[in-house]
Amino acid sequence: MREFLLGLRLLFGAGRGSRVRFVLMAVGGSLGVCCLALVLTIPAILDAHDGRAAAREPQTSGKRAGATLVLERKDPHGSEPFTRVFIAEGDKGTRTPPPGLDELPGPGEVFTSPRVRDLLRAEPALKGLLPGHVKGLIGASGLTDPDELYAYVGTTPAKIADDSDTGTLKSFGYDYTPIPVVDPSTLTNLRFALGTLVLLPLAVFLSVCARLSAASRTRRLASLRLLGLSTKGTQRVNAAETVVAALFGAFLGLGEYWILNQALCHSGLPALRWYPADGALSWSTVAVCLIGCPALAWFVGRASARSAAANPLAVRRTAVPKPPSKWGGLLLVTGLGIVTGFCATGLTDHPATSDGIFAVLLVGGVLLTGTGLVLTLPWLSYLLARRVAGTTRSLALNLAMRRNEVEPGSTMRVVTGLVLLVFAASLAQGVLIEFEEVSKPSSATQDYSIPLSGLSGQQLRALTGVPGVRAHGMTMDSWKDPESGSIDGVSVVVATCAQFTRLVVHAEGCTDGKVMRLVNLNSSPDPWVHQGDSYPFHLRKGGRKVSLSLTVPSAAIRYTAYDPSAAGGGNLLVPPSALPAGARPESAQLVLDSDSDPHAVRTVLDGIGAAAPTASVEPVGVNVDSLQQIAVIETLLVLGMIMGLVIGVAAFLVAVTDRAVERRAQVTAITLIGARSRTLRAVQSVQVVLPLAIGLALALVAGKLAESSYLITGGGEVFWDFAGIPVLVCAALGVVVVATLGTLPLVGRRVDPELIRRD
Repeated sequence: MREFLLGLRLLFGAGRGSRVRFVLMAVGGSLGVCCLALVLTIPAILDAHDGRAAAREPQTSGKRAGATLVLERKDPHGSEPFTRVFIAEGDKGTRTPPPGLDELPGPGEVFTSPRVRDLLRAEPALKGLLPGHVKGLIGASGLTDPDELYAYVGTTPAKIADDSDTGTLKSFGYDYTPIPVVDPSTLTNLRFALGTLVLLPLAVFLSVCARLSAASRTRRLASLRLLGLSTKGTQRVNAAETVVAALFGAFLGLGEYWILNQALCHSGLPALRWYPADGALSWSTVAVCLIGCPALAWFVGRASARSAAANPLAVRRTAVPKPPSKWGGLLLVTGLGIVTGFCATGLTDHPATSDGIFAVLLVGGVLLTGTGLVLTLPWLSYLLARRVAGTTRSLALNLAMRRNEVEPGSTMRVVTGLVLLVFAASLAQGVLIEFEEVSKPSSATQDYSIPLSGLSGQQLRALTGVPGVRAHGMTMDSWKDPESGSIDGVSVVVATCAQFTRLVVHAEGCTDGKVMRLVNLNSSPDPWVHQGDSYPFHLRKGGRKVSLSLTVPSAAIRYTAYDPSAAGGGNLLVPPSALPAGARPESAQLVLDSDSDPHAVRTVLDGIGAAAPTASVEPVGVNVDSLQQIAVIETLLVLGMIMGLVIGVAAFLVAVTDRAVERRAQVTAITLIGARSRTLRAVQSVQVVLPLAIGLALALVAGKLAESSYLITGGGEVFWDFAGIPVLVCAALGVVVVATLGTLPLVGRRVDPELIRRD
């Protein structure tokens, strides 16, 4: 306790410089704690979303007379799911309302989410989907997020009893959510990616903040040791200062996170919104931040005071320190051995998987590689500096290498954050590649089927011009007598040859202006369709019925359709000119076609929702919930990358500023001897750039090995990401440029001899 109080007295009584250092340590640590709290709270936000979705899920059983009935409908509104729950209250069964409501809706009553209420004002046509009057809003406990499109519609049993999806309402709530916001297996990969992108650079950043003004503090501790303080007491004095700064920074960082949570709740992230309570700090998160960060500072403080406590005379007399330890290389070799072993299995017929013990080994190998990369850099920098200094004849290069030889750890504090940034970027590429493989559509195009009966002429023209739509057409079925029970009939694609060619993979033999038979090369033809057979079609023109008869011709188009495809099941291709002018089929579907990229699909769905809000849209072969999940995961990955970038750059700025302050006396002495400012700037740049180049080269190699091991165990088709190498090389070059520019202002024009007065 005595050493702890002594450390506090030194902290607050050692002048303005000490207090400024304390503030920098606390502010830097608060930024790291804020990022740590955000990473730890993301799973809680997703769990809260899934918990509310599970709590409102209707539990149903078979239909019974007089019971309360429920029918759930989920349609896309743009690229978002719009859920409507129809409830017909009966004399029997539950009358307990779902979460967010005080009562069940009666016939003609509608309860909506706030977002649906706003949409009803902006898009009055949506009222057709919600028959009745809006009686109230759904509370927060009944919605997954503030932007959800959800509504409860009260109706009568007669209106929904005949629907096959209707069931008797037993209660609301399940122990699990049917559609989680992020799939559990994907969430595991996401946690691994966020841990690598954020937590590894965060540990380095907090260590850098804990070692601010390391040289001057070491000299002060050596003085205390010479005055009679014990070895352990000297270490405790230094640890007391770092712990207090880390604890103060932890409280400040938690406050910063609270402000950030409130701001993000109102503005939200792309595809991800939450309520303030979802992102509230849990006791476990607070404990990790308030205990883990000071504990890390304690160990860093004790380790940084080891040299002053063990050999204080050498510190005070500025003796040549011992070379850096080689033991960090053991971690790097171990980690590289594990990830290289996984990479080697990718060259065999039976690559490794991420099941069981292999998952633990993979995570351990990546973490050992990253940690070993950090701990090995000082030793490698020392070896390079010693060799170059002994052979070079350049004054600037000699001065730079001699300084790195004497203080390799000082330079490493500057470059470690940037090196880890490149290492984490390579792993992030692997996560994105694997996720794109999982979410990649099986077809190169995406079709959308929309009932033509609910579209006006203006909406029809607007839909065909939606941004992202490559082609459009129409499908319709021939009329069949409902009393005959026959399945004989034909499906027709109404389109020009150019439109049809864009709707399929390949087509040959098409002639514009003629009705032609369609032969899909990937499927067998319908046995009841024969040349010369005629099939009737019913159309409407100006409110009256119009009949059209089409005969199966001999001329055929041989084509290959996408899978799935809205136009792949057609028997005939009919040009639009063959239909009566102004006539519209009674039952037909408008078919739109776009690229299958998830961003393109979301753009087209949003365009459809804007042009025809009440239209029922079927994205052929696509689940709108999956599109939402893709958007959420991409948002979280981008958030992790941004946090990693902020932490890496902050570590560089803090370390390079601290190093400049510590080196002022040395720079002043060299300037007074006669060195020019240009030479000193070259020395400062070389001191940082050369070790940084070594670290970046190692980070590129280690990162690509770790990325490949991750891709191999993921079971995807891509094992070796050669296309990502140029991107990482460009990123590494950009890091070198930033580091070089960051070191240039560290040599000032004004010479202050007072800085070396005591020397």
